[in-house]
Order: sequence, then C-alpha cells, then structure tokens
Amino acid sequence: MSTASRAKITAVGTYVPPRVLTNADLEKMVDTTDAWIMERVGIRERHLVETGVGASDLAVEAVKSLLASHPFDLQEVDLIVVGTVTPDMMYPSTACLVQHKLGIKNTWGFDVSAGCSGFLYALNAGVKFVESGKYKKVLVIGSDVNSSMTDYTDRAVCIIFGDGAGAVLLEPATSDGEGIIDHVAQIEGMGGEFLCMPGGGSLNPASHQTVDQKMHYIHQDGRNVFKYAVKKMAEMTERILKRNKLTGHDVDCFIAHQANRRIITATADRLGLPLEKVIINIDRYGNTTAGTIPLAMRTALDEGKLKEGNLVLIAAVGAGFTSGATLLRWAF
Repeated sequence: MSTASRAKITAVGTYVPPRVLTNADLEKMVDTTDAWIMERVGIRERHLVETGVGASDLAVEAVKSLLASHPFDLQEVDLIVVGTVTPDMMYPSTACLVQHKLGIKNTWGFDVSAGCSGFLYALNAGVKFVESGKYKKVLVIGSDVNSSMTDYTDRAVCIIFGDGAGAVLLEPATSDGEGIIDHVAQIEGMGGEFLCMPGGGSLNPASHQTVDQKMHYIHQDGRNVFKYAVKKMAEMTERILKRNKLTGHDVDCFIAHQANRRIITATADRLGLPLEKVIINIDRYGNTTAGTIPLAMRTALDEGKLKEGNLVLIAAVGAGFTSGATLLRWAF
C-alpha cells in the first residue's frame, strides 16, 4: 500500500521564443509610449512566437530546459499537468501533445484552465498526486501563446502580454522539512465579464460575425481587474501565512504572478516584505499568463535569491476570477 508523502520541486526549466517586441516597437503600432507602459505596468519588452508555434511547442522546450539542468529518464514521468488558456486546439489536450512530442510512453495527463492562476492550480493538482504516494515524478507545466489572442490595435491589452513557458518536476520529499507546505485557492465567477475571450467556445463558436466583432481576442476591463488583483493577492497571501502561523517577515522569497509591477509591490508592502525578497521580471517578459511563475522561479535561481531551505510564498490572480497562494520550503 502506498503511503502519503509531501511533494517537492526538484527541477525548473523555462523557455521564451527569441522574437522580442519592445515598447519602442509598440509606439509605432498604437498610441502609447515607453514611459507610460513602464509607469503603469512595468514592462519594457515581451517575447512572441513566430507563426505556427503553439503552446505545446513552448512547453516541450521548457521541459528540455529542465532536463538540461536535471537529467533523468522521461519514461519515469507518471503524470503531466499543463496550465494553459491558449491550447494548440480545443482538443486533444496540450498535455497529450506534449506527451507525444516528448515520446513518453506510459503516462497520462490533463490541462488546467485558470487564466493567470493556471500554473499555480496545475502545481497543486500535481502535488496531490505525489502526496497520494502513488506518483513519483510529475511534470507541471505552464505555457501560453498570448499573442495568438491579442489584438495589436488594442493599446490597453497589447502592451501587457507575452509568450512563454515553464516547467517543474515534482517528486516525493525526502524529509519533513522540505516541499509544499500548504495551498489556498478561490474562484469568483462574477469576474468573468472583466477578463475573457468571448469567442470560440460552445456559446459563441467561430463565425464571420464573431471574427468581425473581434470576439477571439482578449477582452479586458483593466480598472476592475487591477482593483480585484490588488485586493485578492493581498488577501490570499495573508490568509495562507496566518493559517500557518507565519508573517511576511518569515518569508525568504515572494514569487507572484507577473501581471503588473504595481500589484506585486502593493502585496509586498502589505506583507512587510522588502523588495530584495520579491522577484520581479515582468520588465523582460510581460505577462506570460501560466508561464510567469516558473519564469520568475528561474530568475530567482539565477539571481541567487532562491536557495535550499528558503521559505517561498507563491501567489496568483487570474481570469475567472481565480486566485491562490502556495507556501513551500525550497528543496534544491
């Protein structure tokens, strides 16, 4: 009989496509300026795929990056969980496409759709499988090609989003003091109208009318999304810390979804976290939706801000509305 085990992250891999769209490029496309974008959201550039590249392709490259730093036999993977809102197609799932492209023979998997909370939700789904004691290696991937649903004449949206992916490997912890400690999450569907892509589903299937009305692009009410995100990210992070009898002073590294620099710093201020403990790379990648948290993990590792034994707080707010926070003890 299998016994329960805490799960830990043992490897991280990331990938962004080489093509870069800078604020200077956007100045030529819409009525905006580099100064305005930096002040309002904190983004300087973002990476975009070339035509014909899908979310599964970015995911595969992220896994290859993970393997380069942490070699192991992919045939040992028990489960693949992919967080994405830009699947290559409605079906088969992105997890199926990733499995096939990587040639993993005996595994299974599924996709998680939770907007910008996609990686966090996928991560904690994967954690539960490891905790069951029956799964030893779980790949959790966040991958989004946001350029595929971005209207580059809509200046409120096109400045924000980029393309990118990240992957982590979950394995059983080898000691009680490491791995995923706790997770909180919430959905509030009343927020669906403020951030959505209304076309392409069963309610509004593709037609000349939906295309003409630009229903297959991101529709965002920036003011309402911003207000909710500031409130909810603070609420969820405070909730998980309080539940574990901790405060912001106990946190060694804060990794938030990279949607807006002001949202991240407002949450850090609320928790009493100094900026040196806060990971911000939105200036380099923009909002890559499910890709932001693993990309930020990679940045934290590269900058020496994420070390073995660190108490790490992860948080995200996304379309739906979705929100969540995870607390973990870093294990490598």
